[in-house]
Amino acid sequence: MAEPARTSSVLHEDDPSLDPLAIERAYRRERARRRAKIDKRTEVRRSNVRFWVSLLVLAFFAAFLILAAWHEVQTLFGV
Repeated sequence: MAEPARTSSVLHEDDPSLDPLAIERAYRRERARRRAKIDKRTEVRRSNVRFWVSLLVLAFFAAFLILAAWHEVQTLFGV
């Protein structure tokens, strides 16, 4: 007949601790991890916005330069 598996008394990292300070530290660590995740997500969104805004500004600047050059070419050749 098979015997039930023996359980070791070694505590794993995921096992809850009975120490109130350890519980509070675990809560703080999880809150900090969650806050870091939210901060990273926010920073990624902001960097995406910065990228698209800078790309838009560069596109307008390039269009302005092209139009200015076109005007100069027309003026130069009298078209």
